[in-house]
Amino acid sequence: MREIVLDTETTGLDPAEGHRIVEIGAVELLNFLPTGRTFHVYINPQRDMPAEALAVHGLDTAFLADKPVFAAIADDFAAFIDGARLVIHNAAFDIRFLNAELSRTGHASLRLQEAIDTLMVARQRFPGSPASLDALCRRFGVDASVRVKHGALLDCELLAEVYLELVGGRQPDFALAPSPDATPAQRQDHPLGGPIGDRPRASLVSRLSAAEAEAHAAMVTALGEGAIWKKIS
Repeated sequence: MREIVLDTETTGLDPAEGHRIVEIGAVELLNFLPTGRTFHVYINPQRDMPAEALAVHGLDTAFLADKPVFAAIADDFAAFIDGARLVIHNAAFDIRFLNAELSRTGHASLRLQEAIDTLMVARQRFPGSPASLDALCRRFGVDASVRVKHGALLDCELLAEVYLELVGGRQPDFALAPSPDATPAQRQDHPLGGPIGDRPRASLVSRLSAAEAEAHAAMVTALGEGAIWKKIS
């Protein structure tokens, strides 16, 4: 399964107020693990940088002045994420901005309901606990010491590690993958596309040798008719 962990930095909080994307970072995952492929670009927003946003990511107008506008990178970005499920912390924010930019260049909009929102997953798993990226890094022991300011690619790399822990650590498919027979509604309920309870149990291969099986049968016989083994076998 191919997924893209994605993050953006912007000039503000609402594209409807004229705010624009200034940085995009994306990390490719295959079966929950990074492949080494990334997408990273700084973008000229064609407007000023408010002080509040500058304090968050440190990207000023002078630095962004010679960077490409979104239209110049739109095709490459669309190609990188094509066919993958997006993994985003606070997905509604990033997708709202991305769709505003994509609509200006004639590209298809992204569907919020098809993305994994790690903020929502974390709030479901740890109700009442802080669910920011920094808080989740602390919870899972992910080293975020280099994160002095927000940066799209760095945040993606940290989020990829957090996401792996959220879906089950180093064995992400253990009791978490959805059942192939789950209904669409059931798949939507679970961060991986289906509730845990609907996942069929895997068949375990017996490691018992023929001699061990014969010795066990003899032991059970010797215990008599009241042996507990006869009631559960």
